[in-house]
Amino acid sequence: VISQVYGGGGNSGATLKNDFIELHNPTSSALSVAGWSVQVASGTGTTWTATALTGFVPAGGYFLIQEAAGSGGTANLPTPDVIGTIAMGGSAAKVALVSSTTVLSGACPTANVVDFVSAAGSSPCTEGVTTPAISAVNAALRRSSGCQDTNSNVDDFAIATAAPRNSGSAKVVCEYSATESDRPEEADFCNLQFPSALTLDSGTLSDTIYAQLYEAGLTEAGGAPY
Repeated sequence: VISQVYGGGGNSGATLKNDFIELHNPTSSALSVAGWSVQVASGTGTTWTATALTGFVPAGGYFLIQEAAGSGGTANLPTPDVIGTIAMGGSAAKVALVSSTTVLSGACPTANVVDFVSAAGSSPCTEGVTTPAISAVNAALRRSSGCQDTNSNVDDFAIATAAPRNSGSAKVVCEYSATESDRPEEADFCNLQFPSALTLDSGTLSDTIYAQLYEAGLTEAGGAPY
């Protein structure tokens, strides 16, 4: 997931010299981002700029993508894992994590988009509602050390002093529990039988998964399969 967005690098009042995007791997296995990219557009823009990614994000780890420098600031970022040249918006930006290096197009692209953050602005597309504005000092940081992901940017991100983390930073493997959101596509209960665990890249298909499934109004009917 995208865990931090900062576009105020080198702006008036900034301490950090560079813009940056930070990723977090919430799982207990290292994940390759080779062939992936992060891409940026203005809040209402349709033109995207990409930074190609290489390497791995450690289990529970972070991944720092340094972007363009401004003319101000006094502090360098921690050693970046990837260096790009995108000049991000100082108060608003759309940022996409994409499982390819093909440059996106349009205001609200979805092809190969793994995660999407709209930091402030008047973006016509976002996960839920956009975050409040970022600034020369403040970044949008994903809550719970990068673990909160309810697909609502305004709920999942806090606006706070930019605190870039790279692959050498302290690791945070996230723990998840089942929730009931009352969305129609969500099962009321599922008991996983086989396999006991699996790891998949986003957008890929798994082998057959066997489970007991309960859905109110369906599976309790006489003779209903589950």
